[in-house]
Amino acid sequence: MTTTAPPEQRSTRLTRLAAYSQRHHWTAILLWVVALVAITAGSQVAGSDFRNDFTLPGTESQELLDAYAEHAPEQQGDLVTVVVQAADGVAAHQQRLDDLWGRLGDLDHVAAVQPPDPRGGTVSEDGTLGIATVVLDDQAGLIATEAKVAIMDTALEADGDGLRVELGGDAIREVQESEAAGGAAEGAGMLAALVILLFLFGSLLAASLPLVTAILAVGTTFGVVTLASHLVTIPDYTAPMLVLVGLGVGIDYALLIFARYRSELLRGADRPRATAVALDTAGRAVLFAGTTVVIALLGLYTLDLGSLEGVALSVSLTVLMTMLASISLLPSLLTILGSRLERSVRRRAAKRTHEPGHRWRRWAAAVQRRPWAALVGAAVVLGALCVPALSMQLGFADAGNDDPSTTSRQAYDLVADGFGPGANGPLVVVTRGDEASARAAYDELVGTDGVASATPPQASEDGAIFTSLAFPETSPQDEETSELVRDLRDTLPAESVVGGPTAAAVDFSDAVSERFPLFVGVVVGLSALLLLVVFRSVAIAVKAAVLNLLSIGAALGVMVLVFQDGRWIAEPGPIEAFVPVMTFAIVFGLSMDYEVFLVSRMHEEWERSHDPVHAVREGLATTGGVITAAAAIMIVVFGAFVAAPDRMLQMFGVGLASAVLIDALVIRCLVVPAVLQLLGRRAWWAPRWLTRVAPRVRVD
Repeated sequence: MTTTAPPEQRSTRLTRLAAYSQRHHWTAILLWVVALVAITAGSQVAGSDFRNDFTLPGTESQELLDAYAEHAPEQQGDLVTVVVQAADGVAAHQQRLDDLWGRLGDLDHVAAVQPPDPRGGTVSEDGTLGIATVVLDDQAGLIATEAKVAIMDTALEADGDGLRVELGGDAIREVQESEAAGGAAEGAGMLAALVILLFLFGSLLAASLPLVTAILAVGTTFGVVTLASHLVTIPDYTAPMLVLVGLGVGIDYALLIFARYRSELLRGADRPRATAVALDTAGRAVLFAGTTVVIALLGLYTLDLGSLEGVALSVSLTVLMTMLASISLLPSLLTILGSRLERSVRRRAAKRTHEPGHRWRRWAAAVQRRPWAALVGAAVVLGALCVPALSMQLGFADAGNDDPSTTSRQAYDLVADGFGPGANGPLVVVTRGDEASARAAYDELVGTDGVASATPPQASEDGAIFTSLAFPETSPQDEETSELVRDLRDTLPAESVVGGPTAAAVDFSDAVSERFPLFVGVVVGLSALLLLVVFRSVAIAVKAAVLNLLSIGAALGVMVLVFQDGRWIAEPGPIEAFVPVMTFAIVFGLSMDYEVFLVSRMHEEWERSHDPVHAVREGLATTGGVITAAAAIMIVVFGAFVAAPDRMLQMFGVGLASAVLIDALVIRCLVVPAVLQLLGRRAWWAPRWLTRVAPRVRVD
């Protein structure tokens, strides 16, 4: 029998916080509810100002945008492509089309409409296909959804009676995604999490506590972030990511504290003491684990990419708020519902025929008997999953990756069939200087291998810059197109810059690839240093860093198989350029969560017994079930986002769910106990100078 008496009561900041929350439980709950209602109401009144920051300082894509801002501001807005097709020729429907162009031109946020023109190359050779361009007065992400819907509906009204109309462009794709969204993924994830908690605790009341805590924390943070969007640049895709991560970590943090509370009750502690011990042990681990998640997320600032900094700030705030709710709101709820919860816990324990954790204790013993077999088997699995990540192609999905039934995909396919694959992603070449310089750049452009055609240079109104469009022979996502962008930048005159959406995707991918090693070094280094200080063990810190990198590599490998190779739910295409770095930041932090929860309990047993075999076995026995349940909750919450309409959210859902699954089943159940068994007492070794100079930080 391994059950021990409750630990001696001691006074720490967390035990005092527990006592305060218990004494003033209604005040604490009321403050959270009032904060949620007030912040939500304020955010509803103020509205949101989410906007994307696509600036790429130091790149030719940014130089082109700066040139337009200075000399041709009317060309800064996004474009909507209206593709028309008629078997008897688009000219036969000229009157209907002229009426359509006029109605589109009268809509809000439409700066100009450029009808199909055979002389401009926007009518196919057989005359059955034409492309009109609707020039917006701003970026698609900054235009109200109602205005974009009006453009879409007005154009599609002309469809029929021998004329086919399809639309493309970022504005149209955003409308499609917003119409498909509806919170189904979040709802499915929460329902599945509740079911898992119900199986774990056997009581609906107990199962609902972590969920309620997470919902209050995430709801409050969402309102704060909505208000903050008026002060800082926060991308429009932040909200679902905030919910995705917030629900996962919020439920998990509350679950781990409640699980320790339950175990203390069963060890003989009364409710106030059980709450204090839970907060002083599991609560301390939650604070440390959450800090590692925040460090990993804020490490994104090393990339110097404005499009990621707002997300990093928002998700970090979400994690901090869930930590605060776990250590302040949950103790108050335990005080109010304590007697009913205790009866449920003791009634369930009375029905148990085996000692708690007996299955995990047997599993740990089996791994300890054959540590090399467990380690080699796990290494083979991790290595096989990491291999696909080596062939990852970064880029941005376009309409070619949309569902074949959508109008954006229909327009994309029509343009590719009628004008060639490169027509969906023309390169924009801007030349400063006089017309002779622009003509020389144009001549160089049309003579470059890989360029199917190009338009003659057109001068801006002030005559300072000249613009040509170059149509590649390959599609926007092909690697050959990326190489063409780089070749043109090497061969065109110094006065010319190559930009546009396709070139910007290349610049963003290159920027991420160049700065990724620095980001990884900062995040891994700081996290390993924290573990070194906390556990005073070199082996624990190094092991955690290496294993977390392996779990992330395996998750990225799964992402490549599913989305780049198109082997399951998605159309084949590149991995969104910022998804790997965001996935790394979130997964590394979450992996550290499980590392802290597991190793802190092992360290607690090590400090009591100084028996390395016993420490590993008891640590896994007491945390294995809870960590597995926590991982299962994260998997269903993250996995539910596979049903999201946005490809980026699907990638995050698959990447995060697979990372947690790998981490919980392969690394925590096999690799960690095997490595610690092989290391023995050396697992807890640290040089003497470190123990003297390092501050004492306790998480167990």
